[in-house]
Amino acid sequence: MSAKNLTPKAILRLIATLAIAWLAALLCVRLKTPLPWMIGPLLATATLTMAGLPLRSSRRLRNGGQWIVGTVLGLYFTPAVALQALELAPWMLLGAAWALLMGHLFGRWLLWSQPPGSVDATTAYFASVIGGASEMAAFAERVGARVDLVAAAHSLRVMLVVIVIPFGYQGLGLHGHDPAPVSVVGVQPAGLAMLLAATAAGALVMQALRQPNPWVLGSLLVSLGLSASGIEWTAMPGWLSAAAQLSIGIALGTRFTPAFLHTAPRWLLAVAVGTLAMIAASAGYSWLVAQAAGLVPASVLLGNSPGGIAEMCITAKVLELGVPLVTGFHVVRYLIVLVLTGPIWRRWVQQA
Repeated sequence: MSAKNLTPKAILRLIATLAIAWLAALLCVRLKTPLPWMIGPLLATATLTMAGLPLRSSRRLRNGGQWIVGTVLGLYFTPAVALQALELAPWMLLGAAWALLMGHLFGRWLLWSQPPGSVDATTAYFASVIGGASEMAAFAERVGARVDLVAAAHSLRVMLVVIVIPFGYQGLGLHGHDPAPVSVVGVQPAGLAMLLAATAAGALVMQALRQPNPWVLGSLLVSLGLSASGIEWTAMPGWLSAAAQLSIGIALGTRFTPAFLHTAPRWLLAVAVGTLAMIAASAGYSWLVAQAAGLVPASVLLGNSPGGIAEMCITAKVLELGVPLVTGFHVVRYLIVLVLTGPIWRRWVQQA
């Protein structure tokens, strides 16, 4: 929702959406579900928008949530933790290769599962890349692929991962013991203002440079740089992190409009089956990596799952499962996949 669309009616719809999401989060807190501040809003807004209720998100709301998430994640990278993350760089590069392989197999599955001639190879390719949903939709639009199928595939994939893995971990009793960064200064209003200003500037610079996912990556890089340098201005208030999760849950849930239900049912079924298969395959791969590298398998799976960077890193934070490890895996994967998506399409898909 842009500034020019901020009509009184749109504002009321946004306020109503926030109220519904907040109540859903409180209900999930009471029910002790995993990630209540993200999953509650996600499920509530997705259900109601698909039912036809005119809920509304906004780009500013989503960007703000991603900005806070990136800032929070960067605080985990103390000098010692940053050094440990660098030592795991080879495994992170291998994780990027794993994501490319999963995307390739997922794309072949999507193409094979549809009636002959109903879906072209380019659409299947961009729908299957394990990368940012908005970036893949933009790629697809530029090359003439079916944007509706690409967007639907990424939305469904991310939602399934966000639901299946946290609930699966809860059912198995998996929970880490990596506490949040221990702050010696606590929450300092002046320090918080400086931190938020610095990370917002980093995000705006990334946006001006037209870099992908600037509100997560820009704020993360600034916050990480400060923490890794030993600079600590403030701790992060818990309510701010919860608000960020709520905004991301709304942004994910409101993608599921009534039109989503009418998107080729066979296509959506194939996406769902393929996503569940990727989660299972990633679990096996992550177990092998964890054994070889001496890591916690649950953390490695979050770092190598077919989910989004913000959602999986939030999961790691809430479940106390190796936030720096998971963040490192996703950042490396995200950047490598994004850089290679175009060349791979031109070399092996477009010319096929």
